[in-house]
Amino acid sequence: MAKETPSSSPTSMPSGLKAYAVPIFLFVLAMFFQLFLLPRSFPPSHYDVLGVKMYSSVDDVKDAYETIASKWDSDSGDSLPADFIKIQYAYELLTNLVWKRDYDLYGIDESVHIIEELEKQYAVEDFAKIKLPLLEVVSYEPEREGFMSISSQDFASKFQDSKPWLIQVYSSGSKSSAQFATAWRRIVALLDGVANHAMLELGDVQLVTYLAEKKPTGQVFFRKGLPSIFSFPPNCKTADCLIRFEGELSADAITDWFATTVLGLPRVFYHTKETLVPKFLSKVPPNKVKVILFSQTGERATPIVRQAAKDYWNFASLSHVLWREEDASFWWNALEVESAPAIVIMKDPGSKPVVYHGSGNRTWFLDILEQNKQLQLPQLRSTTSMELGCDARGYSRAGYDKATWYCAILVGRQSVELNKMRETMCRVQDALSKYDESDEASKDPSITPAASAHKTKRLSFAWLDGEAQNKYCFFYVQSETSYDTCGTRRAPIDVPRILIVRYHRNATETANVEQKSSKWPKTVWQSEADDVDPAAQLVVSYDGPAETPEIIKWLSKMVDDGDNRNLPFYRAKTPELVPESAEPMRSGVPKSVKATQKLLRIWNRIKDYLADPRMGPTLLLGALLSAGNVWWMRSRSSTPQPAQTNQPSPNQPDVNVEEKKKKERKREQRRKNAKEKEVPASITDNEPKDAVQILSSGSDSD
Repeated sequence: MAKETPSSSPTSMPSGLKAYAVPIFLFVLAMFFQLFLLPRSFPPSHYDVLGVKMYSSVDDVKDAYETIASKWDSDSGDSLPADFIKIQYAYELLTNLVWKRDYDLYGIDESVHIIEELEKQYAVEDFAKIKLPLLEVVSYEPEREGFMSISSQDFASKFQDSKPWLIQVYSSGSKSSAQFATAWRRIVALLDGVANHAMLELGDVQLVTYLAEKKPTGQVFFRKGLPSIFSFPPNCKTADCLIRFEGELSADAITDWFATTVLGLPRVFYHTKETLVPKFLSKVPPNKVKVILFSQTGERATPIVRQAAKDYWNFASLSHVLWREEDASFWWNALEVESAPAIVIMKDPGSKPVVYHGSGNRTWFLDILEQNKQLQLPQLRSTTSMELGCDARGYSRAGYDKATWYCAILVGRQSVELNKMRETMCRVQDALSKYDESDEASKDPSITPAASAHKTKRLSFAWLDGEAQNKYCFFYVQSETSYDTCGTRRAPIDVPRILIVRYHRNATETANVEQKSSKWPKTVWQSEADDVDPAAQLVVSYDGPAETPEIIKWLSKMVDDGDNRNLPFYRAKTPELVPESAEPMRSGVPKSVKATQKLLRIWNRIKDYLADPRMGPTLLLGALLSAGNVWWMRSRSSTPQPAQTNQPSPNQPDVNVEEKKKKERKREQRRKNAKEKEVPASITDNEPKDAVQILSSGSDSD
């Protein structure tokens, strides 16, 4: 009796549904897309309202409207205000050449919300009472307001410099573009000197098509409508690196996006009187100037301020403070600030802050930073040693022709004692700067050498972090108590020291060394004596009281001796200054914001594909192909096989019986072979390998 086929099994229906699950899912998705998603993405156009073809001419639109108007009868009762509003709106939109162009090419219809508003307003009234026209005609010309425009003809010629660009795409008939003019004027003023700006009208189809977004179908569109803002980063000339703004259309939001995303500028945060010291002043590195900007409005830091914060990052740190009248007495007592806006410059410990009241332009602000970017007593670092003239491998600040120059260095670890000595050295430097040699009455021979050397830039002042620059510190401070000044703090003792280093250059020898080093590279046979600094150094430590007059007299004596006495000429190899770790500059978009923006771009891309009319037929085609593949595979697997019975057919041998016979013969052969291997050989069959012939007693060998 034949076995039951799979098709007659009671479980065939669930298995069939399981096999066709993917095609069914694709089919349902295709129907949902075609019946629900597409109609929402493609509502009836204004051409459909008037009963004309898409992209019909203005004359055809007028003829269709007149035909409808001639048949319109307000007394018949068949006319509804909602119908009249839609027809009138379509007529006004499609007979305006600018609005029609924007609607046909880019799908822009920024006043469509008026239809719903008017329908609610005139829901129970006669359509004859509706005020006409529905739309207000706008003519926006940015050139009259001084804004720069670009076109496809001058696009390449204007993009010559490396500055970033901020561009607004607008329409001359767009009401929102005209309303945005005030905010755009503010943006242009804030970006002055930081970036270039321009405006692009939708009528330049070639350039707009190149720069605008495109749907999967290739249609040009503006996701956020008009005006549309985008930017070219520095050194960018193509649309591949273009960055689009997708936020709120306000001056503050756009400038912040441009400064953060496009320029990667650091933020300048606001602080209060309670947080200014713990969160700003105490965290600024000791080698940087502190700049406090008092704001009366509390607006975000402008791109100019943020650009300055980036440019002067190695010299100064910037912070904002919101001015409040109730805090006026506090700020006057603390920093002598009378009102806002104001700029406060804080330099060395104990020094009086420099205050600038009022608001100026970009040049005024940058001049203030440039004049005050250095501490009064600069820090000796790897980046400042050459500039300060405190480097035996460099040149003095007085010029190459000076053979002898000096550097007064305050050495010590970060501590209260070091800050006090920094104040003292600032007073010393200030006293030498104000010393007048031409005044014979007040001229002091004990001060003149140091004052003269300082004025001619042969005497520089600096301070050195003895812990960060421990090798450099130990090289100069060679005494039993050097660990009180240099290296890691081992005991609660900090002893700052004042050193004066005399640099003396032998011009002839230095020229020979430089000539050899420029022509011949160093080899293993070159003597170690050649690997020394070009200028000799003589270091003297100050052991007197920490008083300004005494320090000035000591410096003058050292300078006078160095200039007039024949002192020893010591040359050695000065240790390298260790590059100190810089304060991290938090710039650009935070990672969390980047992740959010990336997800938003992905979601926008998905929505673009959901609005693609080709998706429905594509899904339906996929469902049909998948169903056909499943049917083919199932039909092959369910093809009936020849029925098998216990008795073999007379015309066909029993395959199973033949297989059994073959297996039996193989088993019999294996058993036979095994027996032959297991039976031991007879003693008479073969002579064993270790057999020995034993002769009898009656043999011939006796």
